[in-house]
Amino acid sequence: MKFEYNKIPNRIYMYLLTILIVLICTEGYAQEIKARVDVNTSQISTSDYDYLNSLKPLIEDYINDTRWTDDTFLEDERIEVNIQIALMNVDSNANFDANIIIQSSRPIYNTIARTPILLINDTNWRFNFSRNRNIIRDDQQFDDLASVIDFYMYIVLAYDYDSFSELGGSPFLRRADNILNVAQSSGGGTGWSSMGTRRSRHGLITQLNNPNYEGVRIANYKYHRLGLDQFTLDPDRARQNILSAFELLRDTRRQTTERYLFDLMFAVKNREFTAAFMDAELNTRLEAYNLLVDMDNSHISEYEKLQ
Repeated sequence: MKFEYNKIPNRIYMYLLTILIVLICTEGYAQEIKARVDVNTSQISTSDYDYLNSLKPLIEDYINDTRWTDDTFLEDERIEVNIQIALMNVDSNANFDANIIIQSSRPIYNTIARTPILLINDTNWRFNFSRNRNIIRDDQQFDDLASVIDFYMYIVLAYDYDSFSELGGSPFLRRADNILNVAQSSGGGTGWSSMGTRRSRHGLITQLNNPNYEGVRIANYKYHRLGLDQFTLDPDRARQNILSAFELLRDTRRQTTERYLFDLMFAVKNREFTAAFMDAELNTRLEAYNLLVDMDNSHISEYEKLQ
């Protein structure tokens, strides 16, 4: 039978057309974060916790199925996040002490390469994980499992957005700070307190929100957006922008006392910093070398390749 367009009621036609437009507009779009999780249980006896194999897919699905922003990401723009969780101890009530390592990366524009953005090792996580537990997202309620995941996903987003626009990650830092405040008011305990080590969730978000450390965040933008993303178009200009980022980092470091944000950057970027100048003129290489060794003594052997 021949299909007759004019026999379709207008309201049905408009409904079908709306669905088609939505499908076309959303094709290729994806969630912001693409997470891969690994859970190491070698330090504990799993005989009483045979359900632990559900922890990995539970966290992966929670992160990957959550809409973290109102922005649209294409598939190749997603923030790749690798999470390694090592369960260290467990008590009779299924309260686990764990270490969590969060690594994130984003694409370098005009290339097929990716660049590491963040690497954090948090050794102060304690959460309850009983059989059939789910993760429920609620920024206004403390949860020993969800709150840590949410906090670090907002940190990942903040670093990523900072790399594309100057201080662009500020909204996510405010959300992370809110989670910290909720955790503290709820007696969240380990990792949330202002007491003890400053290399904690509290120390991290406090420094990131401190105007005195804004130079670290602006350097993140200058290095990535004005440096790496422009490298294939104009390498000389890109290197000058990277040197400007180094100078800002140096000046900020000299004017502040805490080193956590600087250590996070150099730990993940030292090799890339060196590689960016390996093919530069000698005077440019030496300028980069002098700035880097002035800020980061722990990777001098890497920077000496520039001499």
